[in-house]
Amino acid sequence: MLDTFHPLLSAAHGVDLSNPATARATLTQRLDPQSPAGREVSDALKALLAAGSICERGALPVRYGRVSKAVPETRDFSIDVVHMNGPGPHHVHPLGEANWCIALEGDPRFDGQPEGWVVMPPGSGHVPTVTGGTMLIVYLLPQGQIQFTQR
Repeated sequence: MLDTFHPLLSAAHGVDLSNPATARATLTQRLDPQSPAGREVSDALKALLAAGSICERGALPVRYGRVSKAVPETRDFSIDVVHMNGPGPHHVHPLGEANWCIALEGDPRFDGQPEGWVVMPPGSGHVPTVTGGTMLIVYLLPQGQIQFTQR
């Protein structure tokens, strides 16, 4: 299953997440969600969701699961996958976060942004929220660093 995530990991490797707009442009240049390769990744992820191989914990508005801790095979990113149609728990990204967002139903937005790459810079925090539909989101966290907070 880890092979499914390699194109995302390769695209995110070495990207400076400190400027979200620049990082998103770089990520899209490396792996455009609308390209044949991008659609192939998204279709494979949808198939894993349908098979129950990912997002096996919780219930909507947030179903989630960890695919891998940050290890050399994942280019030192942890991989979490979330099936969302509402808000999740507040957290902070010490080193940033690169997200691959796939629209599943409706016209969803992740923190106001459409499907595709969404980047959170180092030190940022948020209540991750999907509005307007349902999304499947792959969270790539450098060195697996995330801090959940109480709000």
